[in-house]
Amino acid sequence: MLPWITIRAREMAYDVPPPENLPEPGYYYHFKHDSSGPINNYAYYIYGVGHHTEDDCRPEDSFMQVYRPLYEESYAYRNGGLFDLRPVQMFFQPAEWKGRKVPRFTRILDPDLIAQLEVIKARLYPHV
Repeated sequence: MLPWITIRAREMAYDVPPPENLPEPGYYYHFKHDSSGPINNYAYYIYGVGHHTEDDCRPEDSFMQVYRPLYEESYAYRNGGLFDLRPVQMFFQPAEWKGRKVPRFTRILDPDLIAQLEVIKARLYPHV
């Protein structure tokens, strides 16, 4: 090994194996979703997982969940329809909400709700 290559450089993001537990693509609610509000508040479509390829990445952040918000107020939508990214390990960590631990994301399985969210997604992101 060349002396100028640090231990950190030898443990680059592309050497980190992918996590065994990955989120399934699909529609999800974030824990801040208000079921008495619009169906798309804090609703997201998760496309899958991306991989960080640079060597200045912490190993726990090597894999990022790639998703899009389905509500107009979101930063990503307001700034040109960007994708949101979140470390995969954070996806599965519970969140603190109103004094208790709750799942950070909950998969939406109701076919009628999914059909409505598909229409919203197509309207917000027509070129995808």
